[in-house]
Amino acid sequence: MSTAIKFGTSGWRAIVADEFTVANIRLAVAGIAAYVETQPKPHRVLVGRDPRFLGESFAQEAASVLAAAGITPIVIPDAAPTPAIAYAVRQMKTSGAINFTASHNPPEYNGIKFSTHDGAPALPEVTKQIEAAIAQIGDGAVAKAAAPAGGYETVDVKAGFLKRLGELVDLKIIAKSGIKVVYDPFWGAGRGYSSEILREAGVTVETVHDYRDVLFGGHAPEPDDHLLGDAKAKMKEIGAKIGIATDGDADRFGIVDEDGTFIQPNYVIALLFDYLVETRGWKNGVAKSVATTNMINALAEHHKVPLYETPVGFKYIGELIIADKIAIGGEESAGLTIRGHVPEKDGVIAGLLVAEMVAARGKSLGVQLQELFAKVGSFYPVRENFRLTQERMAAFTEKLKADPTELSGRKVASIVRTDGLKLILDDGSWVCYRLSGTEPVVRAYSEARSEKDMEALSAAAKAFVLA
Repeated sequence: MSTAIKFGTSGWRAIVADEFTVANIRLAVAGIAAYVETQPKPHRVLVGRDPRFLGESFAQEAASVLAAAGITPIVIPDAAPTPAIAYAVRQMKTSGAINFTASHNPPEYNGIKFSTHDGAPALPEVTKQIEAAIAQIGDGAVAKAAAPAGGYETVDVKAGFLKRLGELVDLKIIAKSGIKVVYDPFWGAGRGYSSEILREAGVTVETVHDYRDVLFGGHAPEPDDHLLGDAKAKMKEIGAKIGIATDGDADRFGIVDEDGTFIQPNYVIALLFDYLVETRGWKNGVAKSVATTNMINALAEHHKVPLYETPVGFKYIGELIIADKIAIGGEESAGLTIRGHVPEKDGVIAGLLVAEMVAARGKSLGVQLQELFAKVGSFYPVRENFRLTQERMAAFTEKLKADPTELSGRKVASIVRTDGLKLILDDGSWVCYRLSGTEPVVRAYSEARSEKDMEALSAAAKAFVLA
């Protein structure tokens, strides 16, 4: 059984009743407990979840395993956003948190995210210790403790988290502007967070998909353009200036402009970076993953602040937040956080900050983006996935070890190996290839400096994979 439990960039995920079984859950939690026991006392661990199928039962299983190991479990009774759990870890000074979520994965999946005592996603050195403990336990029995008569200690994480968001976001500006907002929680853990804090501030908010559905409407709870039709329709109906959405555990965001245009995360991160420097006066740097738009690089140069380029995985950006080296950090996969906040992706604060930016500037996101292009140049990023046979995947893995000098006739000016293979071309465009750690998929990230060239560059990127 233990061979099935591997912690990737965002924890362990698997299909319920296939590899994500009660036995494997007990084993994974026992491995986490073994790690926690090596840390300073007192040993207290939060146990949270998103609204997925059987989440409540899995949380109780985790609590019983922790209790048997001598660790005090503190259960969060209601579904809660990953960033709210991260904030509670920091406020309560617990040893960490176990969060049952598969984030934006399809409904048949569930998973476990483990946050360490700082509220950040566990770093590789931690997950390796957990995996080693799981391997040592193997197929042996995992001890459970009977729940106390009154149940395990519980905590409400919502109030404290919303209070903190109110300190970081200028809700008064949003309310004063009179703009209307549509929020789509995608049936997920964000329900009652973004909408509630905005309503309490006096903002007109309408929601869609604002009820529990463990099947997430029959698809992945992912706030991508093709799944935001209902939010766009509601925006048109009420005349909303902005549409905001979060995924299953509310750590990722989706943003829709007033005309129904989906604003890709790369651009949202760039716009918010520029806005935060302008309004907060923060000059302590910016972080982005290697696969995120180079518009961030251009803006860092424009604002004369340090740029940090990390491997993919928000844990690396989280370290920079903890060290107060950055004003904002983001990944093209719709994750970001800001200075003074949690070292974890937060889709809730992302949507609220975009609403503030639209309200404060009095301009649509499309207009703001064109102004940003005029300031630092135009950037056109795109991401594509290529599913290969096992044989082709093995061949491509070998191919990535070489240093290409050209890409479909284009000269490679430099190579970056922060994560995968990133080819910087002589005209400033680039392509980055990364291999999925869980399936035979190649992720190709490309960015051109014009819309026209984007098509040609995308074709070149594809040809390199399939050649």
